[in-house]
Amino acid sequence: MDASYFIGVGREALWVLALATLPILIPALLTGLLLGMIQAATSINEATLTFIPKVAVVGISLVIFGSMILGLLSDFTISIFDRIPDLVR
Repeated sequence: MDASYFIGVGREALWVLALATLPILIPALLTGLLLGMIQAATSINEATLTFIPKVAVVGISLVIFGSMILGLLSDFTISIFDRIPDLVR
């Protein structure tokens, strides 16, 4: 095993991490941006006003994309475990 193998595994892990978090982070970011613009337009500076909608959007995103994220993580975990015999040779 050389360093390129482990760099490849690390690159794949970062890619899986990005794919797993983006369906949650992007809707939360857009919600925060929209609510921030509404707060700026109405001059309401209440931090708790944005908390509940963001939590709701994250919860809805988890319901919608949760099975995809879980499948992605389980496929990555299975591929890591499948690579173990190559490491001991």
